[in-house]
Amino acid sequence: MQFDFDNKQRKEILEIVFEKLESYYSSTKDFRTNPDLNINEIRESLLTTELVNGIKPDKAIQHVTNGLEAFSVHTPHPKYFGLFNPRSNYAGIIADLITATYNPQLAAWSHAPFAVEVEELIIREFANKFGYDKNADGVFTTGGAEANLTAMLCALNHKYQNFAKDGVFGLDKKPVVFCSAEAHHSIQKAAKVVGIGYNLVKSIPITDELKLDTEILQQKLNELDSSIYAPLMIIGTAGTTGTGTIDELNQLSSICKKNNIWFHVDAAYGGGAILSQDLKHQLIGIEKSDSITFDAHKWMSVPMGTSIFLTSRNDILGKTFRITTEYMPKEADKLTITEPFTHSIQWSRRFIGLKVYLSLLFYGWQGYEQTINHQAKMG
Repeated sequence: MQFDFDNKQRKEILEIVFEKLESYYSSTKDFRTNPDLNINEIRESLLTTELVNGIKPDKAIQHVTNGLEAFSVHTPHPKYFGLFNPRSNYAGIIADLITATYNPQLAAWSHAPFAVEVEELIIREFANKFGYDKNADGVFTTGGAEANLTAMLCALNHKYQNFAKDGVFGLDKKPVVFCSAEAHHSIQKAAKVVGIGYNLVKSIPITDELKLDTEILQQKLNELDSSIYAPLMIIGTAGTTGTGTIDELNQLSSICKKNNIWFHVDAAYGGGAILSQDLKHQLIGIEKSDSITFDAHKWMSVPMGTSIFLTSRNDILGKTFRITTEYMPKEADKLTITEPFTHSIQWSRRFIGLKVYLSLLFYGWQGYEQTINHQAKMG
């Protein structure tokens, strides 16, 4: 049995898919926003005996799309007012289709040089938008959680020269992470993953304006027992999950600079404001950070999961993730390029950045600014 179809069959399958997807895309408003959560009905709708020999493609496509329509929260629905899951713009949808078809492997530069250079371009563009200088660095990630995890790993490798080799067993003091009580819980998850434990994530109370209270933060820093603990990083949130609040980034930057602490800004949601001349002042101070998390799959309306990690320290990603092995290509030794697998948590890497690149080619920075301003006005 072959896994492929002939040209005629492929066109027929694509026509079925496109017709189905276009029907959904153009009439999403006609569906219920959220499904009935009948777990037995959902499980009984899945096909099992058909997995043995397979079924006709049109039946399989109908089954999957029917299941998604019946048993999903329809985030593209105009009456969906949940958290940060937009209707995907059409450029992003096409980008995912192109990526799936060409299937470039971004682990090594020489295997997908166009794709890697596209992502490098977009990283530089966003670094510039956020106010970093030309030496900034960054990488696409699968989501804000991976970007925040990357930030914590970078902070550890920056503070502890031998962390990549010795890990937490080489630390003489317990590293402490400070963030707002309203910060995203991927921070606690990151602490669990890197091995320092979430007890070392200290949640600072918020002010009446729902921002991290910088006076209490400074007090907690002063009270820290320096014989046991060492401050690792302070995380400011630009767009909290509950209310969209932006912490006082300038003040946090000053505290970090005075105490020589890594300053990370989780701008997964609110970072989109940087694309608007009318709103970017809300993020003053973010340009002084050591690193930034930004989710393009939120305000830029591209498909999940498309996030960016940026850092003003151009050596830290390599210091954190660099590794060598004989079976990987060696072209990087002769060229002034960075191998992606030495620059990221990921090894095998999907062409995530195309969703942003193609969207910008379709709509431009100006199109995004107009859309964001319109949405802010409605808000």
